[in-house]
Amino acid sequence: MSNPILNPAAICQIALVVNDIERVAKNYATVFGVPVPPVIESGPASETQIAYRGKTTPGRAKLAFFNLGALQLELIEPIDGPSTWREVLDKNGPGLHHIAFKVPNSKQTSQALEKIGATTVQTGDFTTGNYSYVDATQPLGAVLELLEFYPPR
Repeated sequence: MSNPILNPAAICQIALVVNDIERVAKNYATVFGVPVPPVIESGPASETQIAYRGKTTPGRAKLAFFNLGALQLELIEPIDGPSTWREVLDKNGPGLHHIAFKVPNSKQTSQALEKIGATTVQTGDFTTGNYSYVDATQPLGAVLELLEFYPPR
């Protein structure tokens, strides 16, 4: 057996795009019997270095995270500019956006996924690392998020 492109044990998150994050977060909190998580906004493009389909974008979103043991549920409401979040929400309506995996090297993993027919559609930085969204709907049936965390300082 060859080396896997993604370690199945590295799955860490399922994310949904939504139109009203406050309402949906409240509903999930009721279903899960947990407090409603805080809703935060992604930083401006000058901080996140966000690029969508190879171009800088002001794309921003409201985010809420439910920590559910080994897996996290992320809710995403696009609020500004072109982004994969807006594209998926406009095309498909509310629902699944991505399945996320922790990876040691997001660029290298993106390139390996591109060899099987996937396309990297959005990249950016966050406080402790970087992310890549890879549209693998043709070869795998889903968008994948690759999360690369930087070593602690």
